[in-house]
Amino acid sequence: MSKIIVTILLFANAAVAQTTKWGFDASHAKVGFSVSHFGISETEGKFTKFDGLVLSDKADFSDAKINFTIDVNSINTEDSKRDEHLKSADFFDVAKYPSILFTGKSLKSTGKNMYRLTGSITMHGVTKDIALDVLYRGTVPKDPYGNTKAGFKITGIIDRTQFGLTWNGKLAGGELLVGDNVHLDIDIELIKK
Repeated sequence: MSKIIVTILLFANAAVAQTTKWGFDASHAKVGFSVSHFGISETEGKFTKFDGLVLSDKADFSDAKINFTIDVNSINTEDSKRDEHLKSADFFDVAKYPSILFTGKSLKSTGKNMYRLTGSITMHGVTKDIALDVLYRGTVPKDPYGNTKAGFKITGIIDRTQFGLTWNGKLAGGELLVGDNVHLDIDIELIKK
């Protein structure tokens, strides 16, 4: 009797374990963000170096297991002085915390090709659960080079102060130099391995 139960459990685990691997096509992806500046405009930036792995066997990726790493030193806001300040101990402190890590926990449908992605993010030595909105843009079964690719648009907001990124200042009128909310604007193209 116990052998039958063990066999059933092993089969069940094999049935839910994703085997299809997807990598990130960095040349067709963007990890972007924007933050309020003086409360009257936004400063935009991106991270140019990132990598990860997605495991998913379902065509709609609803079973996806996601691991994603960002190289914080690759931050680019089109202003080298600002980038150096962002890398300093006032903000990301890349000497101590060189990476941002994301681990997906669930991807639930909220409508046609729309999902809510929940997971944990570790940034500046702090780990928090976050939820992001995902638009699944579809899959190309064969590009000109024979690759299978899938595309996604990911958006969301995180409060940087919850991760210990609290540096700020005020103008004479009381306006904050830098907003607390970081708006994420991420385009991802996966490539089947």
